[in-house]
Amino acid sequence: MRQKTKLALVYGGRSVEHDVSVISARNIFENIDTTKFEIHLLGIDKSGKWFLMPDVDKSFNKGRPLHINPDTKQPTFIIQSDGSAFSIDVAFIILHGTDGEDGSIQGFFNLMQIPFVGSGVLGSAIAMDKIIAKKLMLQAKIPTAKHAFLYKNENIPSFANISDRVGIPMIVKPANQGSSIGVSKVISEYDYHKALEEAFNYDESILIEEFIIGRELECSVIGNKKPLASPPGEVELKKDYTIYSFDAKYVDGEAVLLHIPAELDDDTVEKIQSVCLKVYNVLCCKEFARVDLFLKKNGEIVINEVNTLPGFTNISMFPKLCGLMGISYPDLITKLIDMALERNQEIKKLETNFISGLS
Repeated sequence: MRQKTKLALVYGGRSVEHDVSVISARNIFENIDTTKFEIHLLGIDKSGKWFLMPDVDKSFNKGRPLHINPDTKQPTFIIQSDGSAFSIDVAFIILHGTDGEDGSIQGFFNLMQIPFVGSGVLGSAIAMDKIIAKKLMLQAKIPTAKHAFLYKNENIPSFANISDRVGIPMIVKPANQGSSIGVSKVISEYDYHKALEEAFNYDESILIEEFIIGRELECSVIGNKKPLASPPGEVELKKDYTIYSFDAKYVDGEAVLLHIPAELDDDTVEKIQSVCLKVYNVLCCKEFARVDLFLKKNGEIVINEVNTLPGFTNISMFPKLCGLMGISYPDLITKLIDMALERNQEIKKLETNFISGLS
């Protein structure tokens, strides 16, 4: 009988997206193939403490506090109460936002030489920082919105100055956040200063972009050497929503209508897939990501951003779009873990010992 792969499902974290992470982890846990994987639930509370959990829950008092021994020869997770320890073969990190998508946790697992699902330190950090990602997209001639960058503790340009550069309406967002947290639509000088204050609550750098009038689309990309892009899905906002806000995504069940797939002609689909694959590679993504974009009436594609740890909630677009490629939810999870293990085998072939001759 084949020995099960010991998998750590890591969720929670110090991010403002903590609660979204819990929901994503719960869905993964409910859909994972337990005939192939022995699952260890590693929950991280909002203060950063680690727990071995009996089930996916945001009430961490149900868990047993952990110490971590990062010894690269035998990294272990030690249960504080009795000193018992366990090891894992691979980690599925589903920490949305700060410390989860910015390369921090990826670097931690790298140091312990534990393979993990998803982009590495570089790809995670690049995609998380919307300013750096924007600069790389521009260099690669990937279409993106007109924009401006602002930094805390620097002189803030006037509303007139910024509106001349990006137009009105404009979108103000923290450069290193997700789930539309801290994002505002601005149409006046009053809105502008209020939006800056809100965004600076969550980050020290801000991205301001033109408000794109067009269809809001998302595309799932999976793979490493030869990644594949799904057909796009469309997010149609309902009610009085003018942006795809946090409430529209997660709170109000009647805020959006998802079209999976989006109604598009074949040429447009191929064009979108091509651009999404290009930005996936330019931003050094691995295993999987979701590319968000706009499609204008004139057919112009505008890339919004790339999410290297897209949601796995019951309403999340990423797994639904993978379904269009014939990949079921359980098979998707298995496929991502297998790709991570395969990539780790390639990494292990790299030489790390160099005889320098230095004394």
